[in-house]
Amino acid sequence: MKKQFIKIVLSCAVIAGGCTVTSCSKKSSSSKNVSRATGWKINAKEGGFQYNTDFKEQETAPGLVFVEGGTFTKGKVQDDVMHDWNNSATSQHVQSFYMDETEVTNVMYLEYLDYLKSVYPPENPKYANIYKGALPDTLVWRNRLGFNETMTNNYLRHPAYAEYPVVGVNWIQATQFAEWRTDRVNEVMLEREGYLAKDAKYQAATGEVAGTFSTEAYLNRPESVYNGQIDSLQGKMKKDSVNTYAKRSSGIIMPEYRLPTETEWEYAAQAQVGSREYNNYRGRKKYPWDGDYTRNGQRVGRGDQLANFKQGKGDYGGIAGWSDDGADITAQVMSYKPNDLGLYDMAGNVAEWVADVYRPIVDDEISDFNYYRGNIYMKTAIGEDGKVNILRDSVVYDTLPNGKVVAVNLPGEIKMVPVDEEETYLRTNFSASDNRGYRDGEPSSSRFFDRFSDEEDSENTKKMYDSPNHKVERDSLGNLIRQYDHSNNRTTLINDEVRVYKGGSWKDRAYWLDPAQRRYLPQYMATDYIGFRCAMSRVGSKSKTKNKTVRGKKAK
Repeated sequence: MKKQFIKIVLSCAVIAGGCTVTSCSKKSSSSKNVSRATGWKINAKEGGFQYNTDFKEQETAPGLVFVEGGTFTKGKVQDDVMHDWNNSATSQHVQSFYMDETEVTNVMYLEYLDYLKSVYPPENPKYANIYKGALPDTLVWRNRLGFNETMTNNYLRHPAYAEYPVVGVNWIQATQFAEWRTDRVNEVMLEREGYLAKDAKYQAATGEVAGTFSTEAYLNRPESVYNGQIDSLQGKMKKDSVNTYAKRSSGIIMPEYRLPTETEWEYAAQAQVGSREYNNYRGRKKYPWDGDYTRNGQRVGRGDQLANFKQGKGDYGGIAGWSDDGADITAQVMSYKPNDLGLYDMAGNVAEWVADVYRPIVDDEISDFNYYRGNIYMKTAIGEDGKVNILRDSVVYDTLPNGKVVAVNLPGEIKMVPVDEEETYLRTNFSASDNRGYRDGEPSSSRFFDRFSDEEDSENTKKMYDSPNHKVERDSLGNLIRQYDHSNNRTTLINDEVRVYKGGSWKDRAYWLDPAQRRYLPQYMATDYIGFRCAMSRVGSKSKTKNKTVRGKKAK
């Protein structure tokens, strides 16, 4: 009797409180500002856990087009008349990502050069090689038996070529441009959301404020940004002299711009979203557009070429006045129709660098999801004070095999070091920092791995990819000492420093317009027919949330 009385009293107390246990839990879980883990308030004025609960989806960053991921057949299924067979057909799945609408143009790259020149004046001996190392190689236009000096002197800087794709840029320079672009876009995002003062970015660019902005430095040690002057450059989010910084959890910081992987590039070039034909899905789509021909078959513009490429011996643009591709060298971006994803010049105009290290075989046995060869896992260096190590005034340079000096790290950036046993111990998904040669190029992937020795050119050393080993060093006076590998025993040019480039160019025949075609070049070399475009990973949902359904119900 006593127990029953206690139960009645408790139930009445709950009812008097205005809700049952079940209804209270429903109310808590239905509010996005109440934790479903603890029932505590999120973003409460009283303090506690702060989080961006209003985040909708990733914003499309400047210059990019959304590419919804999916499955496709990567590689060639048609007969290969060149018998390369270095991209045999494999089934792959690609996560959603973003890609530049066009190739990076001369004017876009000149903006980068102008920024470097302002922030790191080349007349300062400490910064001399930063600007110089980023300059495109304009001498790529020269031909021993051709008169191309006009392009050598004008192509990069003349306004007539402003919206033409930049060339003469090697793979390393392209990746550094992408890193610079990431920081500049995130400065805009932080200013827009009130974390940076209006026009703070211009003060750094013009030298009014010492130092510059680095996204990773801001996220790890925000007080170090702008050479420690971030306090005076904060925006309206700063309250009562208290520094307020955006975090990754704020949802404001954009993922990094980067080169697309080879798989992403090929998937985007195929643009299967516009056609669900079985043959296209199985990899039989020959060009970025539908059909088996390079000429326009529609009533308007019938006969015009659909891309800028070399049509035959000595024929780079057709007869004067004749309906053709309209260009002799590169063409202005957006001169031809985009593919079904809205991407321009995914065939022709210039070939494009992608992120991957080249190997003649795509190893889909180990990965058929976001396939990419080139991973080098790094981590932030921690100083003696236990904080992330920021490179204050030092610049880290690297001398490339061709003697060109490029900046690896700029002042204000975070120092990165390879991962070590702390990260790799007893892991099953990776065991080393450098994975470029995994299963194809590292010692254990060679049938002669037991003959490897510490002496690189030993007669007993048998390597899968024994490419020439050219060396370049600088003496105490700064003079280059070049050591050319004259060995006659080398059997390949493939190593961990050769990168894939995709797509045909103004200099290529129609054969190379097929998205499945792939070629390679050392990452420190540049040509007059290779450019690049940037990509960005998609975080969150696979597709845009607009009109998205969840289990048959329209998303809120």
